[in-house]
Amino acid sequence: MQAPLANGAKVPVQQQNCARTAPAEPQRKGRFDGTWWIWAMAGALFVAYAAVSVRFHERMITSGYDLGIFQQVVRSYAEGHLPVSEVKGQDFPVLGDHFSPILALVAPFYMMWRSAETLLLVQAALVAVSVVPLALWARRALGAPAGAVIGACYGLSWGIASAVGYDFHEVAFAAPLLAFSLTALGNGRLTAAACWALPLLLVKEDLGLTVLVVGLLIIRRGDRRLGAFTALAGLTGTALALFVVLPSFNPDGSFAYWSLLQDSPVGSQGTTAGGAGGLLGMLHQATIGLVTPQTKVTTFTLVLAPTVFLAMRSPLLWVALPTLLWRFASDNNLHWGTSFHYSLVLMPIVFAAFVDALVRRGTSGPGLRRYLAASAAITLMILPSFPLFQLFQPETWRTDARVTTARRLLAMIPDGVTVQASDHLVPQLADRTSVSLYGSLGSRPDPQWVMVDTWVPDNWRRWPGQPLSAEAEHQRLAYDLGHHYGLVAEEAGFVLIHRRT
Repeated sequence: MQAPLANGAKVPVQQQNCARTAPAEPQRKGRFDGTWWIWAMAGALFVAYAAVSVRFHERMITSGYDLGIFQQVVRSYAEGHLPVSEVKGQDFPVLGDHFSPILALVAPFYMMWRSAETLLLVQAALVAVSVVPLALWARRALGAPAGAVIGACYGLSWGIASAVGYDFHEVAFAAPLLAFSLTALGNGRLTAAACWALPLLLVKEDLGLTVLVVGLLIIRRGDRRLGAFTALAGLTGTALALFVVLPSFNPDGSFAYWSLLQDSPVGSQGTTAGGAGGLLGMLHQATIGLVTPQTKVTTFTLVLAPTVFLAMRSPLLWVALPTLLWRFASDNNLHWGTSFHYSLVLMPIVFAAFVDALVRRGTSGPGLRRYLAASAAITLMILPSFPLFQLFQPETWRTDARVTTARRLLAMIPDGVTVQASDHLVPQLADRTSVSLYGSLGSRPDPQWVMVDTWVPDNWRRWPGQPLSAEAEHQRLAYDLGHHYGLVAEEAGFVLIHRRT
């Protein structure tokens, strides 16, 4: 028997069968085949994040606001009771400040290693894991080189660098949840997208609005029932947190941060807080105030710059809207810029939008390489201005003589006592004492021990009318020494005093 060919010729069936069963020639595997290198990249980034944050803590660059607070929160969970923070105030219930019950998941690790470093390592691991879904998506959809570049650019992005370089924060949990959720959403796995997004309700009260937007995008992708459920859960979660849970725990009976959205530059210049003046201030914040001062525009530009602004072509970028709105509407200028941890939530969103936009455009070949090269160049250009670059600075690996002195004096404070301390000394004591901020009006009065760095006046001073200066520290210490306290040690600007029995 013979089989016909397209040109009419015939081939013996035996030869045809041989052609079907002949094994294909083995393909040579490249070094980027498989996924091991993505996990290796995440591991390397974990080491970098952990190194910079732990080293900052060892150099006493961390602070009571916020590492000390979160350490007291996690310690409370580890000891089996609802979280309180002496840094926030005497027996202050932290669930009245921010709704972040997900922090209870850190407690088992803290029970094994009772130290601030535990929190920093957990944060480094959470952020490093968030690299994996984005890199895998880029690799699968755009090729291995794209996965490597996008994973690295995300992992080294300035928003992540700012977060790991400044203490510990609950929003570290949001990074992997958002990365997995948006990766699933971008690939049409809508149930997975909802399941990864819903735990954001336990991370922080404002992230329910982020879940709301994810639900709306799920509706847009075609699953109306699931999307409506997700959106409603997000909106309900935020409403319950803001109007029920937080006020019920807060000693003042309200959400502590409403004032950040009610005050405005207009009001601060003499406009009355109520009536037409208050409405004018709110209108200003909701319009012109969202783009002024210029710091806000600069931050928004830097958020999109590592994606070569291509993220703006993806509907996934809408997920960033709630975070951008509350930050730019806030009266606190710390929320507007690129410092601290406030941009961590935005990074997985914009990079997921970046991958989605590249896939939607069908970008490949020279066009794709140009986008990847531009993203890498922008990321490397911005990197030296943010904390990860400190790993390459010799000063990072030197221990100042004052730090050694401080540690020696801190060791003189017994475990389990009440202490007031300067802001950057608080995280060094939070694992073994009941520590609060020295001079803060809400701190526990008459602590057993006080340790103050008179060379670094605290910015968290709460004494009315008292200037932030070394002289003010000495005046306050002189008062304490004259009333029930005795001097234990004074060295290199550190003063340690103990209450007389």
